[in-house]
Amino acid sequence: MTVSDEVRQTTDPGRPPSAPIEGSTVSLERLTRVFGATRALDDLSLTIHPGEFVALLGPSGCGKTTALRVLAGFEYVDAGRVLVNGKDIGRLPAQKRDMGMVFQSYSLFPNMNSRENVAFGLRMRRRRAKDRNRVADEHLELVGLSDQANKYPHQLSGGQQQRVALARALAIEPQVLLLDEPLSALDAKVRAELREQIRAIQQRLSITTIFVTHDQEEALSMADRVCVMRAGKIEQVAAPAVLYAAPSTAFVAEFVGVSSRVPAERRGAEAVVLGQTFPIRPNTTPPTGDRVDALLRPEDFELSVDPDGQGTVVHRSFLGSTVRLEVLLGDLTLKVDVRSDHAADIDLSTRVDVRLRASDILLVNPVGDAESQVQPAS
Repeated sequence: MTVSDEVRQTTDPGRPPSAPIEGSTVSLERLTRVFGATRALDDLSLTIHPGEFVALLGPSGCGKTTALRVLAGFEYVDAGRVLVNGKDIGRLPAQKRDMGMVFQSYSLFPNMNSRENVAFGLRMRRRRAKDRNRVADEHLELVGLSDQANKYPHQLSGGQQQRVALARALAIEPQVLLLDEPLSALDAKVRAELREQIRAIQQRLSITTIFVTHDQEEALSMADRVCVMRAGKIEQVAAPAVLYAAPSTAFVAEFVGVSSRVPAERRGAEAVVLGQTFPIRPNTTPPTGDRVDALLRPEDFELSVDPDGQGTVVHRSFLGSTVRLEVLLGDLTLKVDVRSDHAADIDLSTRVDVRLRASDILLVNPVGDAESQVQPAS
């Protein structure tokens, strides 16, 4: 009996779509996938807990989409195992894995209306027409598209098409929901609205979800945990707040959020940065040499206008409640966030003083060193 057969036998056909789905445990164990000279996955291991929303985040070519395709059954691995609730599904074809998948491209059938698209997976599972139409209508209501049931894809906006695709993935009551950059083709406003809706639905259903994205804002705002990947390996897996505040490697610190890299001097358990002394961030093992760099967030600085100041504002970007300033300080360029109401009179070429207000400092090797990273303390 396949995984999907077991689910179909235990599914209550009268269960409303808002009722929680029992989440599944997903375990990726030492996955290796090689394409020619490229190791797309390099001994990758990750466990995703029942009902958890995990984002795979990283630059193009880091292996995040390959990992998702391996889980979905669209790629096989050269080594390692894929387990769902302890069962090895590594050799099962995609159609027998009981995964719901939403792609970047909406992948709707153009000759089917919204209801028919959502009901398609149920039709493949030989559900009665009456049941599948009822379930399709329930899931269209779940994503807020009850009034679009009879419309065809070309009559829907991009955001509406992606919500139909989400309803179709959820209608089969999958063990795991897989999202492959589903928001990247949408404009900013629709993207923000849809990510909130996806997260709300995922939490309501308690369905185990893996979300692939290269957009750090999406990952940090939606996921319970974020898995940052590089070159087929996992750099760090942590809750968004931990990932941002306590990155374990220089790559994570610079990929997640914005950082300024500033030369520093290590003195035992402290570091001197821009003439100020701070403790080295706890629970990390900093570089061993005295010549190091500090990675500083824009909110680690405080800025004051001073005609005799050492820094000069060379760029400003309005971000809503804050303005991000780039300040030239000698041969350094620092990114500094200032509240918009405090930045109203700060124009380009304004002379300023900049001081650090960080509680501790993350140290890394200078750019060009063999290992420009900081490791978690053992």
